[in-house]
Amino acid sequence: MKTFADLGLPDALVQTLAKRDITEPFPVQVATIPDALAGRDVSGKAPTGSGKTLAFGLPLLTRVDQAVAFRPRALVLAPTRELAEQIKKELAPLAKATRRFVLAVYGGVGYGPQKNALRKGVDVLVATPGRLEDLMQQKSVDLRDVDIVVVDEADRMADMGFLPAVRRILDRTSSDRQTLLFSATLDGDIAVLSRDYQHDPVRHEAGTVDPETIDARHHFWLVQRHDRVAHTAEIVETTGNSIVFTRTRHGADRLARQLSKLGVGAVAMHGGRNQNQRNRALKEFSSGRAQALIATDVAARGIHIDAVAAVVHFDPPADHKDYLHRSGRTARAGATGTVVSLVAGDQRRGVQRMQQDLKLEAPIEKPRLDDLQHGGHRMGAGRSRPGRKEAPRRSQKRRTETAADTPRREDRQRDRNGEPRRERPARPDGAKRDRSNGSAGRAKPAGSNTRQSLYVSNLPWEATAEDVHELFGRYGKVHDATIITNQRTGRSRGFGFVEMARPAADTAMGELHGSSLKGRDLQVKLARPRTPRAKRRS
Repeated sequence: MKTFADLGLPDALVQTLAKRDITEPFPVQVATIPDALAGRDVSGKAPTGSGKTLAFGLPLLTRVDQAVAFRPRALVLAPTRELAEQIKKELAPLAKATRRFVLAVYGGVGYGPQKNALRKGVDVLVATPGRLEDLMQQKSVDLRDVDIVVVDEADRMADMGFLPAVRRILDRTSSDRQTLLFSATLDGDIAVLSRDYQHDPVRHEAGTVDPETIDARHHFWLVQRHDRVAHTAEIVETTGNSIVFTRTRHGADRLARQLSKLGVGAVAMHGGRNQNQRNRALKEFSSGRAQALIATDVAARGIHIDAVAAVVHFDPPADHKDYLHRSGRTARAGATGTVVSLVAGDQRRGVQRMQQDLKLEAPIEKPRLDDLQHGGHRMGAGRSRPGRKEAPRRSQKRRTETAADTPRREDRQRDRNGEPRRERPARPDGAKRDRSNGSAGRAKPAGSNTRQSLYVSNLPWEATAEDVHELFGRYGKVHDATIITNQRTGRSRGFGFVEMARPAADTAMGELHGSSLKGRDLQVKLARPRTPRAKRRS
């Protein structure tokens, strides 16, 4: 077994890792660190939770030079605020050992502290594309000296429509830079990005994102829609700390309130919350004060929370890739976990197609709580791994106390007047959901592959391009999103543009026009070129 010292890392980093009880490198680290230390461009195929942050962070901290004011020497691009903050927290103590400084910049917080830190000099800048471009536009950061660039979660960048921004940013860095690219997939748009911005990259694959990398027990429960809240509460009470995924922000907020009324501590986290609210939700969940984190797909990648016993798909994911990334929040770092999908009758066929893509032969059956501990479909079965440990679960005593203190299942399903309570969805499932990846064999309408620009107005002043990406990304791939800002103050002017494929754009426009974002009713319409007005006759 190789050690970090065997990989060629300096003693200062090896000793700092040892103080944190990190002594044996993960496979992705063994594969990529020597090439990165040698200055080679690296394309790494690795899933979240595989140890890739240290795979690029350790050689980066070994090789990076000291920066001057406003001109960082190394850049790490991440798709979400949470991932950027996580990378900074993981690298900060290691950077201290090498006398380097790491800063994370992202939207949702003020510019002032970020600009002040850049003025003092930042050696390693971790950034989301939207906030970095804002700072570049305000001339608060200059990337000409950046000679080491890391693009993390590149496939997620592509899904969120950030690749045009990534290209613009890379074009502003040093031409002789070292470029490290990490992604769950290395084909399609990611292969083009590698071709255009890497020089003779060495490619490593260590732990692909497939069913075999998630060692959890998978359950698919056939339920009535109005029973999903009660089933979710029972799953959390039985398994312990759980992340529950919903399709929309409003759905996450509603479910958090409903679970709290049932005695289950729940907090919501999504793009509609500001950064302080999101950080507070993560802190409450990771500390155990909340038993359930209700999230949209913003939490499906880049967030590492220890001891997540279960993942619940309250709403089915869009496709099998999203299923894997959501489910990967449990069974991390050698532990096992539980994944439960709540499937309504009209969702059954779509879930079965997803199972086929996953090659997951699991029945969609009636709920059985007693199967959560030892039943279900074990994707990791038959794989012998040293040091296997179970994800911490709530003790039987705690579960008994919780059950005594909270309403029974039959009580949960009745309102205050004693009548059965039904949670009616806002609209029939499938309404206005003409996804661009429609049913196989269905003829595509003319112009289905064309791009359409949407004009979005009445945006909250604090809204960022990332918020808009996430909001519209629920309805299809976003190719680009822009918020028009005041060049002097850097603040949003309250409107922007989103570019999507035509069917997805039509769906997003129908769903989001008139919807509320941070208390403001959005206006979404097709962006058309301005036509000259006809002259009045005298």
